[in-house]
Amino acid sequence: MIKKVLTIAGSDSSGGAGIQADLKTMAALGTYGLSVITAITAQNTQGVYAVETLSPSIVEEQLKAVFTDIPINAVKIGMVSECSLIEVIENALIQYQPKIIIMDPVMVSTTGSVLLQEDAIEALKTKLFPLATLITPNLHEAEVLVGEKLLSEADIQKAIENLKKWTHGEILVKGGHLPLGDQVIDFLSTGEKFIGKWIESNNTHGTGCSLSSAIAALLAQDYSMTQAICLAKNYVEEGIRLSFPVGQGSGPIHHFHSLWRAE
Repeated sequence: MIKKVLTIAGSDSSGGAGIQADLKTMAALGTYGLSVITAITAQNTQGVYAVETLSPSIVEEQLKAVFTDIPINAVKIGMVSECSLIEVIENALIQYQPKIIIMDPVMVSTTGSVLLQEDAIEALKTKLFPLATLITPNLHEAEVLVGEKLLSEADIQKAIENLKKWTHGEILVKGGHLPLGDQVIDFLSTGEKFIGKWIESNNTHGTGCSLSSAIAALLAQDYSMTQAICLAKNYVEEGIRLSFPVGQGSGPIHHFHSLWRAE
């Protein structure tokens, strides 16, 4: 039976990140994606021009509608910009007890737009991090979470130790912004490192959303944590390598690269 994966995140009108990227990734990797929308953004490949956060009541109703009808194998949480929404999501996760929860602490878009209110950072740590199976900050998000610049592998390991205080799950710090030549290294709190190749491309919009959704989809299909991260990294890297221009700015990855090829 096909696995069902729920994304709780914001909508990206350009289709490259957020809910849209999540659902594409989940479908590409053989799972059935469902969504609870937390915010609507007006954005394209060049920037985010407006954000309207949905009310806690409609987010709560979406969560109830999904969880009371459909058995959910994994949950991915992305853009949650306000404390009131975080509390609603926390309550639903505690009530419905999904076994796999991937937390992608979305704070800043690829184009540099801030997507998370300052007071919501502490709420993420205290309310959602403790429930997570895996938390996937990129380098800049990890810096915000620990309040320090991360300039080396030693700094990242120290940050992971700091973040582990907030969760029983694992931490995956994505090191794509760390200057390591032609390598991209992601650091897992188990001590494992996942090494990829740097791909020069302008089409990196939604990479974080896609990676966390890929991990959720693969864990839902009973891959181990190590296998899921490796396969998810390969999926995103290939998506970047085979991406094609969309708009005038930072384009998306090619989510369906294994199923079709762009002309």
